[in-house]
Amino acid sequence: MDWQSFLVALGLVFVIEGLIPFASPKGYRSLANILQGLTDRQLRAGGTAVMIFGLVILAWVRG
Repeated sequence: MDWQSFLVALGLVFVIEGLIPFASPKGYRSLANILQGLTDRQLRAGGTAVMIFGLVILAWVRG
């Protein structure tokens, strides 16, 4: 992977991360409040699930 591909992927991450607060600031605040109530273990489990999901998509797309 070259730097250009890495930067394109990073740019897409930022665009996707910005979609929810742009489209629904109220919903984003509500989600942030919910996340504050979770334990570290719950947050790590959610983060792990999202990473695994992303890896599955990457493996599927790359063949």
